[in-house]
Amino acid sequence: MMMQSGTKPRRKVAPAAAAADGGGGDSADKQDQLLLSSAICNNEDLGPFIRRAFASGKPDALLHLLRHFARAKESEIEEVCKAHYQDFILAVDDLRSLLSDVDSLKSALSRSNSALQSVALPLLSSLDAYLEARNVSANIHLALGSVASCIGLMDLCSRANLHLSGGNFYMALKCVDAIEAQFLDGTPSSTLKNMLEKKIPEIRSCIERKVSKEFGDWLVEIRVVSRNLGQLAIGQASAARQREEDLRIKQRQAEEQSRLSLRDCVYALQEEDDDDVLSVGSESDGKSENGFSGLDLTPLYRAYHIHQTLGLEDRFKQYYFENRKLQLTSDFQVSSMTPFLESHQTFFAQIAGFFIVEDRIMRTGGGLISKMEVENLWETAVSKMCSVLEDQFSRMQTANHLLLIKDYVSLLGVTLRRYGYLVDSLLDVLSKHRDKYHELLLSDCRKQITEALAADKFEQLLMKKEYEYSMNVLSFQLQASDIIPAFPYVAPFSSTVPDCCRIVRSFIEDSVSFMSYGGQLDFYDVVKKYLDRLLGEVLDGALLKIINTSVHGVSQAMQIAANMAVFERACDFFSRHAGQLSGVALRMVERSRRQFPLTQSRAAAEEMLSGLLKQKVDGFMSLIENVNWMADDPPQSGNEYVNEVIIYLETLVSTAQQILPANVLKRVLQDVLSHISEMIIGALYGDSVKRFNVNAIMGIDVDVRLLESFADNQAALFSEEEANQLKTALSESRQMINLLLSNHPENFMNAVIRVRSYNTLDHKKVLTIVEKLRDPSDRYFSSFTTRGAKQNPKKKSLDTLIRRLKDVN
Repeated sequence: MMMQSGTKPRRKVAPAAAAADGGGGDSADKQDQLLLSSAICNNEDLGPFIRRAFASGKPDALLHLLRHFARAKESEIEEVCKAHYQDFILAVDDLRSLLSDVDSLKSALSRSNSALQSVALPLLSSLDAYLEARNVSANIHLALGSVASCIGLMDLCSRANLHLSGGNFYMALKCVDAIEAQFLDGTPSSTLKNMLEKKIPEIRSCIERKVSKEFGDWLVEIRVVSRNLGQLAIGQASAARQREEDLRIKQRQAEEQSRLSLRDCVYALQEEDDDDVLSVGSESDGKSENGFSGLDLTPLYRAYHIHQTLGLEDRFKQYYFENRKLQLTSDFQVSSMTPFLESHQTFFAQIAGFFIVEDRIMRTGGGLISKMEVENLWETAVSKMCSVLEDQFSRMQTANHLLLIKDYVSLLGVTLRRYGYLVDSLLDVLSKHRDKYHELLLSDCRKQITEALAADKFEQLLMKKEYEYSMNVLSFQLQASDIIPAFPYVAPFSSTVPDCCRIVRSFIEDSVSFMSYGGQLDFYDVVKKYLDRLLGEVLDGALLKIINTSVHGVSQAMQIAANMAVFERACDFFSRHAGQLSGVALRMVERSRRQFPLTQSRAAAEEMLSGLLKQKVDGFMSLIENVNWMADDPPQSGNEYVNEVIIYLETLVSTAQQILPANVLKRVLQDVLSHISEMIIGALYGDSVKRFNVNAIMGIDVDVRLLESFADNQAALFSEEEANQLKTALSESRQMINLLLSNHPENFMNAVIRVRSYNTLDHKKVLTIVEKLRDPSDRYFSSFTTRGAKQNPKKKSLDTLIRRLKDVN
């Protein structure tokens, strides 16, 4: 009742509010009230309303609106409370009725709880014991797992230490990798984990240092091994070349014996044993039998494998390439303290061994170095070797030094070509210095030939033993017959011939040796060109000089002329020998053969011999002054001078035929007889003989016949045709004697007769000599005793000839 009486004054709020609403006729205030009510109902922020109220200076209006809204809400609350009042009263009554039930329920729950506590307490104790036992079991299982993990970890650590101490770095790294992958993150012991995190990088670093040290030691050792390997490879190439040369020599000997028909030749195929040739085995451990027995690449491959395992493969490849490149650069250094001739073998063997090793590594190293990198290193090496060769060759002034270095470089080329390296640039350098080498070789031969000629006494060479004959005659094919002579044997030549032959043969062999294995297969023309220069310039010039300056006496001149004849056979041997060494067929050599290259010295030798003989003959021919040119009777056995001349010529022939070839002796005799004929004509033509008669001419005719008889007697030495050629040397004196003794000398003016019988006579000489001819009746005062007698027809013919010759002149 108090609640009802208390609520009566609040019910007047609605009319008051309505009155207020009705009283507010201002539409603006109504709108503001609606907006404010809407904002409050929607739980919006009232800040804008408050700011606007204060901004407009009307906070009281806002406060009024808020109070008005609150009163309106109170009325609504009151309406709601009034609506639910009865329900609330009924609920309170229901609650009061439930209090007794709750108390009984509480008592029942208390009793149930006590019973439950008394029953469940032992169960709870058992549960607690079970849970504790389960936790202990779980801890024990965890501990056993940790112990097992630690045991596995320690086993791997122990194996890693064992591999490290045994130098088995790869297995040690595999153990470390297994520890890192399997145990590092799951290690229950923080101490072990910290230890592993610290030691694993240290172990890897230690292994890297150790294999790097082994690799460094290998880099030092491989230089010595490379040099020995290069020397071995080049030595084997040299041995193979020597076997080829020996085979060629045997083949040439067989061909020569077959050509000379000395014996029946038996040919057999010989199989070469190539077991000692360097092999390029493929064993992965870097070793092989044969040539690579000293090459151990194990440290290199182990270092490479370890770096691959460490994930440092690219870095190791770069490190390896840079170090090997530096080693190659140091190999290029040529010591200025040691002559290159002494150090060139070591220089080239070091480079050869370097690239043999690199080829091996490229093939078996699993990509450690690529083919392109090896080729780049080789191009650098070739460029440097070419530069060194150019520089050293430009300084050398000895042909033998050039040849020694060229041979070794060519062997280097043969060796490295077998491994696929291109050596054309090196061979081009050798070819470029071909001319210089041959010029030096020609200079050396010039000195040797000059010394050989200066030491020769130009006496026939005496050979006491067969080996001397073989060495001085057979080795140069100078023999005139295949029959071995009896010893002691006196050769028809002096020591100059075999000495010069040895020099020329050595020149040919050196020239062929330089041209061989130089990349040019057909080099016979080059060898032949320089051989012609040696013979045509050097030997011919030296012989000319010795002939013109050092020949004194007929015997020396005759010996030189005999030597020249032997040189002709020697030159044929030189051409064949050059062709054989150059691998050219004999028919090609015969086809390209030129004229005798020593023509100048041969002509000079024969001219010198003829000149000396003429001087000797001139001494005998001076006796022609003793001839009685106005003799009453012709001499029957010739004049004194011709007898002396013939005795000398016969002595000369008997001596000369022992050493001079027939053709040379024939040319010399022909020249001497021609000179004798000229001397006879000169005596008749000269001023010392003023007049002569027919008897004197008949005596000269006997002299010429004796000389012609001497020429005929040489038919045993020469052919009949050559003997007739000797007689033609006396044709001028013969024709002059025939003309003077002719019954019709005026026929000389007949062109046909003159060409047939007097073709060697000169008009002026004929005129002068004919004018000197006097008949025996032509004496002083003979004109008084013979006046009125008939004139001699021959005299008349001579007068006619004289007159016509004067007309012609």
